[in-house]
Amino acid sequence: MALHHKLCHTLGGSFDLPHAETHAVVLPHVAAFNQSAAPRALKRVARALDAEAAGSGLFDLAESLGAPTSLKAIGMSEADLDKAAEIATSAPYWNPRPVDKAAIRALLDNAYHGRRPTN
Repeated sequence: MALHHKLCHTLGGSFDLPHAETHAVVLPHVAAFNQSAAPRALKRVARALDAEAAGSGLFDLAESLGAPTSLKAIGMSEADLDKAAEIATSAPYWNPRPVDKAAIRALLDNAYHGRRPTN
């Protein structure tokens, strides 16, 4: 669950985003975020996807299947990214990598714009 679950709950519950699509957009970014803290687990994901890294592999898979790859595409407003980061970090779940508001805001910005994770 960790950060992925927390962000998707925040985005779906607070901003009325569609459930499955929100998970598809957010998962690659959370995988990239957690790469340094859970390298063995995410290396397995990358290997299963025949990718260099889990985050980029998950992003490429979503894109190849026609799934959305940006929060913008599923109805998120850029003006709400600060609020989303605040909500998500106000009562954080356990996560392998420590979570702070600035890092989550950056993750959400990447997800909003549909940037392919680089790590």
